[in-house]
Amino acid sequence: MIRFDDRVAIVTGAGVGLGRCHALGLAERGAKVVVNDLGASTDGASTGSDAAQKVVAEIEAMGGEAIAHGADVSNEEQVNDMVAKTMEKWGRIDILINNAGILRDKTFGKMTMDDFRKVVDVHLIGTANCCHAVWPHMRAAQYGRIVVTTSASGLYGNFGQSNYGAAKAGVMGLMNVLHLEGARDNIRVNTLAPTAATRMTENLMPPEALELLKPETITPGVLYLVSEDGPSRKILGAGAGHFALTRVYETAGALIEGDITPEAVAAQWDAISAAEGQEELNDAFGQTRKFALSAAKAKGIKLDW
Repeated sequence: MIRFDDRVAIVTGAGVGLGRCHALGLAERGAKVVVNDLGASTDGASTGSDAAQKVVAEIEAMGGEAIAHGADVSNEEQVNDMVAKTMEKWGRIDILINNAGILRDKTFGKMTMDDFRKVVDVHLIGTANCCHAVWPHMRAAQYGRIVVTTSASGLYGNFGQSNYGAAKAGVMGLMNVLHLEGARDNIRVNTLAPTAATRMTENLMPPEALELLKPETITPGVLYLVSEDGPSRKILGAGAGHFALTRVYETAGALIEGDITPEAVAAQWDAISAAEGQEELNDAFGQTRKFALSAAKAKGIKLDW
């Protein structure tokens, strides 16, 4: 059975919706939880909600331990204060679930760059701020479990969400690097791609779908990702009790010999696009090695790489 006894977890955006569900799920299985929530509206415009305190009260009512913190995740100083207070209270941080988010949807042509920056600041910079603040503590403990939250809007695109999609694609890249850098210190980093009925999506889906897509159908996947035996560098799609992995593949491609021209690329497009032989790459230099070895082989060069 997956338990989190003696573990300390920070969950951002945990006053409502998915974050609240994640916080309660961790507490039910023994974790001490920092319930972070700024109390902002869905567009990040207002503050002052007591939602985080209510979640703390729920956790305490079930016999668990929790504290609230109202840090704005896009504010590095406030995030550092949250982490410092967590260390003062419990002396460790084992789990970080980056869930806080806002929406400011408009088509790109009508969107202001202020709205673009604000969404990127909360989703991408906010995730980086939280990861950066807990990182030295996890390294010192030789243990850490981190989840960042992406979206199908970032993985596949969604009309009217250029700011949100860009930020959510960015956190996937952050995960890829943190996975590599954290491996030696037993820090595992994964990405959640949820589709849930929350206040951010309630106006985007029919009522019947909202009933199926309750946050409670997603949290079990998150709890597995942050468990002691959880994986690393996985993108877990989740909704309505359905779970799937998103993987990024690169085709085998085609080597163009002789004159490398746009016309030659066009002529080889079918071979470049062919799915046969596609593979997952483990890091950026995996692609570099692949391309260099292909060219070296064609030229009869022995490349010891």
